[in-house]
Amino acid sequence: QVELVESGGGLVQAGDSLRLSCAASGRTDSIYGMAWFRQAPGKEREFVAHINRSGSDTYAVESMKGRFTISKDDAKNTVYLQMNSLKPEDTAVYYCAMQLRGSPQYDYWGQGTQVTVSS
Repeated sequence: QVELVESGGGLVQAGDSLRLSCAASGRTDSIYGMAWFRQAPGKEREFVAHINRSGSDTYAVESMKGRFTISKDDAKNTVYLQMNSLKPEDTAVYYCAMQLRGSPQYDYWGQGTQVTVSS
């Protein structure tokens, strides 16, 4: 079992930055990949970025590249999402997710953290 707790969301103005954190606990040794998703009001949840266990492979949605960066701190079992130059359309609940070794899907999800960007 893996528990994920996100933090770092809030209300900011367009152009500001935020760093979201996702702390993992439990069977963290079984984690293969980590990712961030987001869900805006009235829209489906969408993928934002992914990082593999070693940190050697990261990728993000093309529209967010250059503004959003995923990273992790193994010592803290924490994955981050650095968001710069935020836009009102980035307003959403942001979720972190963990993929177990050998799994084709994301197996564990956090409760989400709200990010609101005002114009």
